[in-house]
Amino acid sequence: MPTQRPSGSRKIDDSARQEAATSLAIAALTFIAGEPERLDRFLTLTGVDPGDIRTAAREPGFLLGVLEHLAGDETLLIAFANQNDIDPDEVLRARHALAGESFEP
Repeated sequence: MPTQRPSGSRKIDDSARQEAATSLAIAALTFIAGEPERLDRFLTLTGVDPGDIRTAAREPGFLLGVLEHLAGDETLLIAFANQNDIDPDEVLRARHALAGESFEP
């Protein structure tokens, strides 16, 4: 019979997942911004003005959009994963966490 976790424990797990996902999304934004070509493409696709990126980063959903952008370009995703020594699935997990979804690879 499966053991149930107390509901407070689930909130802590969700909070920790959200925090880790946010940190990964910030790292992804830093990675994208680290190369002018990558940043230009991101800004063009999102419509964000370069001068407004810091403000936009505080908007709900922006960091989710960063991860969606990264996940949508396999070459970019692999480069980010390699640079950060993580499994590319971590980006997908983070994307789902920020979206409030579960992730099953």
